[in-house]
Amino acid sequence: TGATATPAFFEKVVRFAKENDVIVVSDAAYGALTFDGRKPLSFLATPGAKDVGVEIHSLSKAYNMTGWRLAFVCGNELVVKGFAAVKDNNDSGQFAAIQKAGVYCLEHPEITEKTAAKYSRRHDMLVAALAAAGFSVKKPGASFYLYARIPSGTKAGRTFASAEDFSQYMITEKLISTVPWDDAGPYVRFSVTFEAADEAEERRIIDEIARRLSDAGFVF
Repeated sequence: TGATATPAFFEKVVRFAKENDVIVVSDAAYGALTFDGRKPLSFLATPGAKDVGVEIHSLSKAYNMTGWRLAFVCGNELVVKGFAAVKDNNDSGQFAAIQKAGVYCLEHPEITEKTAAKYSRRHDMLVAALAAAGFSVKKPGASFYLYARIPSGTKAGRTFASAEDFSQYMITEKLISTVPWDDAGPYVRFSVTFEAADEAEERRIIDEIARRLSDAGFVF
């Protein structure tokens, strides 16, 4: 969702896990892609976290290695051993060249810092473009997704019964791809992972989105 956790939140999670005897699995795939001065925060940095859980990291998001299927799990020793036992019986490991590429990435955090700066810049532009079209949106604290509540319809009389309905309108009428998210309310998800050679092309793409939405006449 782009929401960022706080140390206080993780402290509550640790207490809950201990009180209820449950294992915590923290999905930190997007954890390094934070913006505007926010620093990546690990669940395992919380006192007591290693007693109750593990954290999963993926190189897909932070290092643009989507499809390479390279990740790691760390934290509670017994949980990691249990996961390893299952993993050993499901596959035989990743291609060595991909593992070496992963090592290089982990030794060069500036790759992630550059990627996060790019997504932050694009979010700023996308938020402005959507706001101009009437959406009530704010920049997320992390990740490359932006969720927006859908309009109820258009001034021309079109109504949107669901996020799925609106998403279909966006792709068929405006040629803008979104992902509907009706489970938590009528929201659609935008992404800033589009292909662009430089900042000028990023601006051109966002300006084109704004142009396509400018005559929609959304009603909220």
